[in-house]
Amino acid sequence: MHARRPFIKAEEALPKAARSPDQIATRFVRLIGKLYCAEALAKDWTPARRMRLRARYSAAVVREIERLLLTHLHSIAPSSLLGEALHYLYGQWPKLVRFLDNGTWPLDSNPVENAIRPFVVGRRSWLFADTVGGANASANLYSLIETAKANDIEPYRYLVALFKRLPLAQTVDDYEALLPWNIELGAA
Repeated sequence: MHARRPFIKAEEALPKAARSPDQIATRFVRLIGKLYCAEALAKDWTPARRMRLRARYSAAVVREIERLLLTHLHSIAPSSLLGEALHYLYGQWPKLVRFLDNGTWPLDSNPVENAIRPFVVGRRSWLFADTVGGANASANLYSLIETAKANDIEPYRYLVALFKRLPLAQTVDDYEALLPWNIELGAA
């Protein structure tokens, strides 16, 4: 998503009369859109099936994006909107294509960014925490809640189960059994 935005900005900067499907920025937006369409289709698939889609389809789209990038990277002024978009894409390339390596990794970081937004928004409020321990406790609680959400577990149910069993934990295995992806909520 972060790589797509500068291309949209470059596309919007063109006069309406000059816009066409053959414009470089438009071609990047269209290709990136194909990746998002494929990911939307595979949203509920198993990671193995999603990985096959990525290997067969998304990798080919990524190669086309890379070909287009390398073709135009040094022919567009770096200070132009399109040049900035191309150089950003080039600089971030190794990170942007990582999703092809694992069927469980998301195409973009938007879900993670949305999960940490409460921390960013709350930062000013936490500036006045009475103690470092209190600030750490708040951060730990937020981390537990967001980890539960990321694992599709209702946070309240998870915290109830966790706090009931936490005093009984003694070994590393006991603590690992309390992680959101391991805990049994039915017996809470």
